Amino acid sequence: MHAGDPILLSPDCRIDAVLSLYLCRSSFARLSPETKRNYTDDYCLFFDFLWGRGRTWSAATADDLWDFEDWRTRSPRNPRKVGGARWNRGLAALARLYEWAVQTGHVAVNPVMQRSVIGRYGEVVSVPVARAKNARSSEVRWLTPRAFRRWVDVGLRGHGADGLPSLEWGGRLEDRNAAFADLLFSSGVRLSEGASLLTCEVPVVWLEGGRYCAGRLARAVTKSRRARTFYASAAVMGGVEGYVESSRARVVRRAQAASRYERLPAWRLVTHQTGHRRRLLHWRDQDGVAGQTSLSEATVEERMTFLVEGPGGPEPMWLWLSERGLPFRPASWEGVFRMATERCARVLSQVMEAPPFCTPHMARHSFALCMLVVLNHVMDRRMGLSPQERRDFRLLYGDPWRMVQDLLGHAQLETTRAVYLAPVADLQLRSLLADVTPAEGPVSEEELTVLFTRLARESAGIQDLDEKLVTR
Repeated sequence: MHAGDPILLSPDCRIDAVLSLYLCRSSFARLSPETKRNYTDDYCLFFDFLWGRGRTWSAATADDLWDFEDWRTRSPRNPRKVGGARWNRGLAALARLYEWAVQTGHVAVNPVMQRSVIGRYGEVVSVPVARAKNARSSEVRWLTPRAFRRWVDVGLRGHGADGLPSLEWGGRLEDRNAAFADLLFSSGVRLSEGASLLTCEVPVVWLEGGRYCAGRLARAVTKSRRARTFYASAAVMGGVEGYVESSRARVVRRAQAASRYERLPAWRLVTHQTGHRRRLLHWRDQDGVAGQTSLSEATVEERMTFLVEGPGGPEPMWLWLSERGLPFRPASWEGVFRMATERCARVLSQVMEAPPFCTPHMARHSFALCMLVVLNHVMDRRMGLSPQERRDFRLLYGDPWRMVQDLLGHAQLETTRAVYLAPVADLQLRSLLADVTPAEGPVSEEELTVLFTRLARESAGIQDLDEKLVTR
């Protein structure tokens, strides 16, 4: 077993050897840490349901699964019923387990019955019969740029309802938290991708004009397992650099003074880097053993062990650090966002009917919406282009939907349309933007504010600020 592998205990505190084999030595072991956690929760729910019937997981039947589906999704006896998408995720977890158990001879019959359907590209694929047909993605929510800025100022920076810094604010590492949130909102990277950055991966390549920086996400930390380029505004990267030079440097000095890095159970001191197209990190561990790791193949767990010799001694290469100077784990950011939302609700509830709230993935949703609006706006305000010339321009440089697809790292364009932006796809953005007077030069903040205000007013799920609060 390895660090991070789940261990399942039955109610009588026993460990099933076959389940342990599945969790550590099957395709399950190669899933991402987040998927492992989610699937393990799904297993526990089904196994507890079976335990109440006097059965173990290996004795489950198709009737057990159908009864579980009824209890999970429809039964009035269940106070926490789930929707189709949530049920399908758990069903996928069970299908993976029982398919492996049948193939290895540990289970005679698969309780997850399958049927054959025609796939996306005409191929025949098998899907569970119990798969919900009414599944839909979770309720997607967005924030307009000014609503997100208010959430950051109040929730992460401790401002009051009047927009000014509060003297009672006792928040810590607010520059770190604000810089991370701004990075997600500005670049559209996923939580795990942005949280796993190393100091050597902070974007330093400035695009022409100096308004944006380009960075590169390693394939080992992306969901698609493909490296991709991301873009962040210069102002946001300035905030990241400010965090590195201030509070990050401070917690590193404290950790060095307390000799925390030397006492880490497993660390690798990176001595130098080589290569250009394929960067290699050369390191030695606490036992003096030397090795090398490709930066693009370094996993999240490996990245948290890398140290580099700094001005005051060894320090982590992991960009985001805790107050103790240790790597801040990606899952911990959920708590930071949750506490910021709770503070917004507490501070702004008296001046706003609906104070803004945000999650890490909502920042990604909002980035996609902003980019779609901006790209459509930029294309529609090109002066002197006929409809044919505009079509040629789109063919040459790409459609905004495909641009957003590339920025988000989606394998399929349908994912971008259906999951993220379907609620606003029918708003006819071209006609919405046509009322804005074209102007030469970059898109102004005032123009975008007008666009997002109208979009939030005419669409469900988009958070904006009340006009009453804006004018205060």
